[in-house]
Amino acid sequence: MNNEKAFHLLRNPLLNKGSGFTAEERQAESLEGLLPTSVETLETRVGRASAQCDACPDDLARYVYLAHLQDVDETLYFALLISQPDKYMPLVYTPTVGDACLKFGNIFRSTRGLYLNLDMKGRIESVLRNWGETDVRFIVVTDGSRILGLGDLGANGMGIPIGKLALYSAAAGVPPQFTLPIMLDVGTDTQEYIDDPYYLGAKQARPDNDTYYEFLDEFTEAVQKVFPGCCVQFEDFNIHHAEPLLEKYHDKFCMFNDDIQGTAAVATAGIYTACRAKGENMSNQRILFLGAGSAGCGIGDLMAQAMQSEGLDKETAYSQIRLFDINGLLTKSRADSLEPFQRPFAADHEPTKDFVGMIRSFKPTAIIGVSTVHGAFNEDVMKAMCEVNDRPIIFPYSNPTSHSECTAEEAYAGTNGKVLFASGSPFPELEVNGNKIEPSQGNNVYIFPAMGLAVYATKAKRVTEPMFLTAAKALAETLTDEELNSGLLYPPRDRIREVSAHVAAKVAENIFDENLASVDRPSDVSAFIKEHTYVPSYAPHEA
Repeated sequence: MNNEKAFHLLRNPLLNKGSGFTAEERQAESLEGLLPTSVETLETRVGRASAQCDACPDDLARYVYLAHLQDVDETLYFALLISQPDKYMPLVYTPTVGDACLKFGNIFRSTRGLYLNLDMKGRIESVLRNWGETDVRFIVVTDGSRILGLGDLGANGMGIPIGKLALYSAAAGVPPQFTLPIMLDVGTDTQEYIDDPYYLGAKQARPDNDTYYEFLDEFTEAVQKVFPGCCVQFEDFNIHHAEPLLEKYHDKFCMFNDDIQGTAAVATAGIYTACRAKGENMSNQRILFLGAGSAGCGIGDLMAQAMQSEGLDKETAYSQIRLFDINGLLTKSRADSLEPFQRPFAADHEPTKDFVGMIRSFKPTAIIGVSTVHGAFNEDVMKAMCEVNDRPIIFPYSNPTSHSECTAEEAYAGTNGKVLFASGSPFPELEVNGNKIEPSQGNNVYIFPAMGLAVYATKAKRVTEPMFLTAAKALAETLTDEELNSGLLYPPRDRIREVSAHVAAKVAENIFDENLASVDRPSDVSAFIKEHTYVPSYAPHEA
């Protein structure tokens, strides 16, 4: 090819500017004639992309359009997302990503990231080296075994790492060239996908635990060799593997599990702001969970730590938190059948499956749903919560929207507008007692991108539990009194970059305090974070 360099520029999404290349760049890079005559600003291209996205017939089509845009021009893609975060983040991640993962094989256009399968066992290190960028700072990895609340989607779950990393850059400013989505394609136990001619993954059942953990060990060791200093975010692993993998690896290299730790931080932040609204402390709260998987127990653990930070002893803190699973209340009589991470929450109580009865006897100030059981927080639950609280805290946190324990409308109606509400999925604005209410969404996007920016800037050696408690407190600080009085428990997403900067700076301070940074502590941590924040720009191309 006579003009290989020019075509490389136009086909590399990190370098391509399309009609944004200047006349000088077009001449210098032999791009003349390959582009329309007009030289456009990034703002003009964002306007066109916005109109094109709006013209798509539904949200899934908009997801596909945005994925194509990311494949063509990442600067434009991120500039568009940042221009209206509240509009575009639900399209690139929850709730739309759930539908996209269900149909991933059908909507697939081009590959992004790496797929590692069991046939590569013994040579994962060499496969990782096939990735073009050698300086990878962030990997989001899944095995597709528990995608959102949708179950085992196998390789279709690749939409999750792709979406998460897009939010790292859009919400907090982690430079996209340093990120890598990875799918551990170890098969699926969902026969529907094995039979689907368009399914993109390995058409085989998931392996036994010994094979699985050997594969994970090789993967994590290879990452540390190929991308030293990289932080790995584990995402959407099932209950049997998520907590054990976190326990196994958290002290060995820089990693965390967002479903457990990120969800815990954002939920804890919501309780902190609810406490502000009620004029109470975290240590005053009694919290009842519906759902006792890794997410529920992770939230409970961090809330217990928050209570201990206010003076409660460990035993008292855990006694103020109770969890239900499919078999009812976690009790000491069930201890032998519980996972190790569930046992601290086993109550000295007779077995019961009566969630409403537990509300009346335990008198929780808050209920949190991580069960994926749609409608579980029904009228009886609302009534019972109002019997024991003037202002009940109700958090249906399950994703996607179709799996939420209740809707915002049901929560406000069932409590006569008294509820302090936050959900995992977005709900539309509604009118309550003559006032417009924007239901709060406790989305992990308030935590993991900021955590990523702090780790990226400081080159942190580890991610620790105190960092997540710091992040929760920092997030709660960002809510203004006006926003709190309007019924919000989380700041509006149109302030996400500002909020992420504050959370990242606080987490970075914690990293420096714990001596986990690989760089010297600056005199102004907030300014330091700002210096490391990616801002989309058609900067002059360097030959």
